Amino acid sequence: MRFANLGAVNLFWLLAGLVVFYIWAAALKNRAKEKFAQKPLMADLEKALEPKKRRLKAYFILAAMIFSILALMRPQWGFQWQEVHRSGLDILIAIDTSKSMLAEDVKPNRLERAKLAVKDLIQKLKGDRVGLIAFSGKAFLQCPLTVDYGGFMLTLDDLNVDTIPLPGTSISSAIYEALRSYEGGVNEYKILVLITDGEDHEGDPIAAAKEAKAKGIRIFCVGIGTPQGELIPVIDASGKRVLLKDKQGNVVKTRLDEKTLQEIASITEGGYVRGAGAELGLDLIYEEKLSKMEKHEFQGKMAKKYNERFQIFVFFAILFLIGELFINETKSKA
Repeated sequence: MRFANLGAVNLFWLLAGLVVFYIWAAALKNRAKEKFAQKPLMADLEKALEPKKRRLKAYFILAAMIFSILALMRPQWGFQWQEVHRSGLDILIAIDTSKSMLAEDVKPNRLERAKLAVKDLIQKLKGDRVGLIAFSGKAFLQCPLTVDYGGFMLTLDDLNVDTIPLPGTSISSAIYEALRSYEGGVNEYKILVLITDGEDHEGDPIAAAKEAKAKGIRIFCVGIGTPQGELIPVIDASGKRVLLKDKQGNVVKTRLDEKTLQEIASITEGGYVRGAGAELGLDLIYEEKLSKMEKHEFQGKMAKKYNERFQIFVFFAILFLIGELFINETKSKA
């Protein structure tokens, strides 16, 4: 036997509380009786009642509640094998993990806000496969395409500016990593969501975008930051919070390069949004684009379909409730 809704087991704590309350109320009732009349008189007043039947009624109600909770836990036993089909998109999410993502023009900083926005996006997905790419000077696939959203979230939580040891920002490497990850997939369902400030210091992102277009990948870009730029706070070796400087000792200011990101999106027939609000525009990308795209059916797989047996417990709960109605507390007249 297995239970499909184990959370309902907590209702037994409520039931235990009700039993304790019933015992406490009965004790109060007995004390009130003692104050109302002496024991011989009270016994004479209650001689028409049968205490055993009163207790039996309480036991029947208790049994009905126990069976009701067991029914809510959805007991299952026995199963059949059933082929399960699922449809959706293949969505790779590439997040910039360079030090420029520590800028605090969005709170708490660009990287942490991006991670929170992606988590909100995952809550909206229904059957889509999702994967994670981290990139700075190079790109690495952190989580392959999966429908295990919990596992994806764990990988996302671990993402930080030290995930990729090579400094810099290479948008092209993120696109090429997506190309490798999508090798052999169905063209019209390949999506890359690129979250970055758009400052590319390595490679040629436009050439990479053209190759992605040829392979059927649509790229949706989210630009974080402002064109005016923002300073980058970092923690130095002594643990102090300082501003990031280049090799010449100049304070580094990171600026949003919208032109590059807009061109990448245009080439691949995707879309561009400037990251704003709690969800950085990912909600717009999903609602206006991704949710309306045609889904493809992934290969079906065999899964166990367990037989629901809650009906048996509902039957006994009803049986005890009906039985309680027919128990008469008063003594039958001879």
